[in-house]
Amino acid sequence: MWSVRVRVVALSLTKIPSLLSVSKPANVLRLLKSQANCGLLCVDAVCIEPRYMSSHPKKLCTENMTVKKIGTHNGTFHCDEVLACFLLRQLPEYKDAEIIRTRDQAQLEECDIVVDVGGEFDPKTHRYDHHQRTFAESFHSLRPEKPWVTKLSSAGLVYLYFGRRLLSQLTQLKEDDMQLEVLYDKLYENFVEEVDAIDNGISQCDEEPRYAITSTLSARVGHLNPRWNSRSQDTEEGFRKAMKMVGEEFLDRLDFYQSSWLPARVVVEKAIKERYQVDPSGEIVSFSQGGCPWKEHLFALEKALQVETTIKFVLYSDLNGHWRVQCVPAGLHTFQNRLPLPEEWRGVRDEALSELSGIKGCIFVHAGGFLGGNKTQEGALEMARRTLQAAVQSPANGSS
Repeated sequence: MWSVRVRVVALSLTKIPSLLSVSKPANVLRLLKSQANCGLLCVDAVCIEPRYMSSHPKKLCTENMTVKKIGTHNGTFHCDEVLACFLLRQLPEYKDAEIIRTRDQAQLEECDIVVDVGGEFDPKTHRYDHHQRTFAESFHSLRPEKPWVTKLSSAGLVYLYFGRRLLSQLTQLKEDDMQLEVLYDKLYENFVEEVDAIDNGISQCDEEPRYAITSTLSARVGHLNPRWNSRSQDTEEGFRKAMKMVGEEFLDRLDFYQSSWLPARVVVEKAIKERYQVDPSGEIVSFSQGGCPWKEHLFALEKALQVETTIKFVLYSDLNGHWRVQCVPAGLHTFQNRLPLPEEWRGVRDEALSELSGIKGCIFVHAGGFLGGNKTQEGALEMARRTLQAAVQSPANGSS
């Protein structure tokens, strides 16, 4: 391929044809020289090797690209900073971030974000420590619309500020989707808050617990630290194992809540709204799908939907095609019931129970009075109705 360079001094040219074939440099030279009326005209013809597009992909230049750094403390690790680091790694900007474990302030200052160390809480500069005396923040203090008052650890802080975005990243739900907000609340209440409380030394109850629980996520993370008499006191390998374990459990819990727990909430909400079609009292709900985890949703939705009549019984089918009538507990974490099945039915089975109750198809009533069975939905419904009627006639048959 030829290239023509023209250097002109005091040159006057007449009209040059617009189309020139640069593939024939001799023609171009003759044309330019013939058009020069005055002045000096210097023309050079240079042969340049043709250039073609390479079939190989271009290499990405990474020399000037900086890797993000997440800072946390070294030494013995705990569940809160392990979870905080895992959560941050789920975000695009920290996906490949280097985790710097140190207490050296100079090194921490070079980090893009610092968790659980540094003695500073400042979301604007991405500093999320909770150990300083001045720190007393909870979810409720930072987000007044949320109810949780447990003091936050580094895990809770990272979840509060980044949780919606990382859940959106993991679930493909939009940040303003109500389902994502439900998941955001659920994962804090049933996963992250426990980590916050344990790290801050907050007991579950005011009294001495009846028994010890030693298999919490925080406890299992703690066991990955070197033992006091281990030959090696290096914590790096244990920290990596802890991040893997905590991450797998978080993702598994998220998957359960999104694929099973949320659909159950829809089923329970529908049943509550249709409860007057089951019985005029509004105190009985019925599910066509057996095995639906209804308790937690029922308590939450009673409040959310402002249910004016307390629901006493839940009906559902079992794996054998029979029906169960289950008493609604007085609270989510208690074995006391709002209204148990009649005392005289408890522990009685089959024909003897049908004869005693006057209801066909009875199978059993549990000795604790919280659960009964019948061969048909109509029979289970009648067992609930008779219990409601007996409670009206004899208020002494209240919760137990």
